[in-house]
Amino acid sequence: MSTNYVRITPLGGLSGIGKNCTVFETERDIVVIDVGLQFPDEELLGVDLVIPDIAYLQENQKKIRGIVITHGHEDHIGALPFVLQELGAPIYATPLTRGLIEVKLRGAQRDAAQLKTLLPGSQITLGDFSITPYHVTHSIPDAVGLAIRTPLGLIVHSGDFKIDHTPIEGEALDLAALARFSAEGVLLLLSDSTNAESPGYTVSESELVDTFEQAFAAAPGRIIVTTFASLLSRIQLVIETAEQFGRRVAFAGRSMEQNTRIAHDLGHLRYPPGTMATLDQVNRMPDDEVCIVATGSQGEPNAALARMAQGRYRDVQLKEGDTVLISAKAIPGNETAIHRNVDDLFRRGANVIYGEKAGIHVSGHAAQEELKLVLNLLQPRYFMPIHGAYRMLQQHANLAMSLGFDPEHIFVMENGDRLKLTHHGAEMEESLELDDVYVDGSLVGDVGATILRDRRALAAEGFVIARVALTRGMQLAEEPEIISQGFVWIPDAEDLITEARQAIRKMVDSQNDDDAEALGRRIKRRLEDLFYNETRRRPVVIPVVTES
Repeated sequence: MSTNYVRITPLGGLSGIGKNCTVFETERDIVVIDVGLQFPDEELLGVDLVIPDIAYLQENQKKIRGIVITHGHEDHIGALPFVLQELGAPIYATPLTRGLIEVKLRGAQRDAAQLKTLLPGSQITLGDFSITPYHVTHSIPDAVGLAIRTPLGLIVHSGDFKIDHTPIEGEALDLAALARFSAEGVLLLLSDSTNAESPGYTVSESELVDTFEQAFAAAPGRIIVTTFASLLSRIQLVIETAEQFGRRVAFAGRSMEQNTRIAHDLGHLRYPPGTMATLDQVNRMPDDEVCIVATGSQGEPNAALARMAQGRYRDVQLKEGDTVLISAKAIPGNETAIHRNVDDLFRRGANVIYGEKAGIHVSGHAAQEELKLVLNLLQPRYFMPIHGAYRMLQQHANLAMSLGFDPEHIFVMENGDRLKLTHHGAEMEESLELDDVYVDGSLVGDVGATILRDRRALAAEGFVIARVALTRGMQLAEEPEIISQGFVWIPDAEDLITEARQAIRKMVDSQNDDDAEALGRRIKRRLEDLFYNETRRRPVVIPVVTES
């Protein structure tokens, strides 16, 4: 088996949080690591999700040997239902991750999917690539990093990880495997940079035990805990703490119910006898015997907690004496929605415990000292920080340089950049041009920059429709009609509307053999200038010129 190069191309996961997707390629074969989504920021009006641009994979479909998934978070598996509509390839995932993927795929798509189980320590061969997963500790069970053996040498992909010697669920990171890789010799390390700005070590999940016990002991009534539905170690901690304080636990929210069912079936969640209940059951119990674990830690408007906060969740009505624990860190861009939710919770009389100072959340990603340990242990020839905003990638690169790594061997990249490894070394190639692909309802990729620009203009400035009815002789058949939404309140802007009608009449009277379309363009330009000069605002002007 020989090849002249191995190329690494991130289609997502860099210069932002989420949308993780990396392509490993030789002359003959392609392996894709993760196919995740990103949640939209506030500027992406109406957009539900952002997924990677897979045009390059579509062009090279015949070379794809498989998709390997490191763990079951949305930013690593969430784009699969959309990507599988365009690509056909076997998907390799650990048991829990596979179960979470199966839930996301529906009907014929799930039947057609080639899902294969991946176990730490096992080996799969995908063309020129031989891949061995190894166990890592993260905020979801069954997470793995990958040892990718290529004809040019060993590449290690860390996945998302932290070094937690006392995890609540599962085993600690397999440092022995890293030591073996180091002895074998590591050509390239791709390592998680999400927490590269944080000094020291990431706090162990077990450190939360005391904090949760204190919160449960102080709560006089019902306790409602919200966290990520995939943060199963946290959910396990809540269940065990509830049992300790004589409370029964119910789940609220579809993804919470689905994920916990799959995790329990696979042995990743343990329910002490008599602890679990339905929402129906806990509603009939004394308040100090109730604990509800709900979706909605990011302020999602249709999640269970947001609906409780707004009084529209049928099964749970908040009241004085309830305690709400928000056990999650805000994903960048979600802060406003989370704070709005907290306000609504307080308004309904709940005591809300939230934020970093509350001490009820720890990260699932390695901080600086853990990142240094992995770099020192593996001693890769080349290093590529992954998974993070550009500042995080650069901070991770700075850590490597502080340990003595050659700056010429460190590659801080962006999505679409391409790193080529050969027998002679490593070099950057011409980048791919990538576009974010937006999911808007049932539409995938139909919403682009132009539509988003129009939406922003409509949201900021409103719109004006100018309806102009003409005779066959291109004269006004009736008075021009001005309709405004989000721009001005017409009853209070009579002078401006009158001026707009007069401008239209003058253009109709002075037009020289214009057709309706050309006249419409002139009306649009004239009204845009008029409205800006009078109001310093630029509404979207839509002329509707008809002939009868």
